[in-house]
This record gives sequence, structure tokens and C-alpha cells, in this order.
Amino acid sequence: MSSKFAKEMTREAFASKMKEDPVVILPIGCMEEHGDHLPIGTDTYEIEFVVDRISEKLNVIVLPTINYGNCSSTYNFPGTISISFDTLRALIKEILAEIIRHGAKKILVISGHAGNNHIAAIRMAVQETVSAHPKIKFMVLSDYDLVPEYKGGHIPSWDGHAGKAETSRMLNIRPDISSKGKISTRPKRKEFMIIPDPEKLFPSGISGDPRHASAELGKRIDDFVLRRLLRLINENFGSDSG
Repeated sequence: MSSKFAKEMTREAFASKMKEDPVVILPIGCMEEHGDHLPIGTDTYEIEFVVDRISEKLNVIVLPTINYGNCSSTYNFPGTISISFDTLRALIKEILAEIIRHGAKKILVISGHAGNNHIAAIRMAVQETVSAHPKIKFMVLSDYDLVPEYKGGHIPSWDGHAGKAETSRMLNIRPDISSKGKISTRPKRKEFMIIPDPEKLFPSGISGDPRHASAELGKRIDDFVLRRLLRLINENFGSDSG
């Protein structure tokens, strides 16, 4: 069976696959602290897990993951490696230009990291690309745009970074390098304020209560995200994506 991952293809296999009008997927991860119980590469592991499962259901080409993103509230924690807004925007824009040059007509840019500036850089890159190529179809989102729609598991509305939902997902995806958290933290944010040391808002690096996370809950969340994302792709790119 031929691979759907671009980096595993020969040039002939890539050219042949592009003629099938696949959805081209660009996954974006991050190197960012996730408390004292999850790995720094959490956002990358999560998005690659989602994309791997999508690739089993759809006609796609999966581009290599961008492993770095823009981080602000976790910038001063050990392990966080942040690239600038402009670097991220330019990198994505140039990759999109290249894949369009090869004939892509349907492109999904999906990020495991959901930081505000990070997502804004991605959206700006795509918007600039859309302006230059108005006939290309684009979707841009983070898988964490979908997680709050899951209504099970008694997940509080303020759950977020390295909290119950994310910890549960990692216990499902990479139980070998993940564990439950030992503390619960609810950041106290000051409305509309931009501060120089935002990590002081949650010095634990956690937003939520990972003490009650479980792999079972993580699997339910991941299954929900997959179903929701598949539906979005088919609605936006057409049922022939499947």
C-alpha cells in the first residue's frame, strides 16, 4: 500500500498522488512546556496523532510537520522554544506557495498549538496566500478549536493548557511519556492587559485540573475530534475527499 506521507514518496509517487486531487495537510506542532507531567512536544504528538488517523480515512497527502511555533504565555519556562510571528508566517506562506506550485487545490493547515499569536500568524499566512490564489480551498484550525465541543468527562470551561482534557489525550496517545498532574491551577487573568511576564499568571504552567485525567477520557475526546474534523473536511472540500 502506498504511503500518504510526502516525505516517504518518490518523486513519481508524489506526482501521481497530486493528480488525484488530494487534500494536502500541513500539520504544525510546537516545542512548549506542559507542566511537570507532559512532554515538551505534546502539541506535536497530538496533532500528528490526529493527522495519522485522518490519513486512514481520506484521500490526502501529509506534509512533514512543522515542529516549532510561536509561544508567549509559556515563553520563560524551561523547554519552550519559540519562533517569531514573522518567521512562522513566512515559513507557512512559502510552504503553501510550493505545494500550490505542485498542483494542490485543497489544503488543510492544522495546528496542535493554539496560542493566540501562533494562530494569528498561521491565519495571516493563509489569508495572504488566498489573496494570491483565490481558487484554492483552505481550512485553518487547531484541533483544540474542537475539543471544547466535547460535552462529556466533566471538563470545566476554564480547562486548558496541560489540563484535564489535554492530559487525558496524551495518556491515550503517549502513555509512555505522560502522567497525571499533581496540582490544579486556574489562572487569574487581567482583562485586556498585556504584561511582560505572562507566565506569572500561572506559574505552574498548567491551566486546568490534570489530576483527574484518564486515557479512557482521552480516547473519547480524540474520537470526537476525529469525527468532527472528518465532517468539516467533507463539508468544506466536498465528499470526494473521502
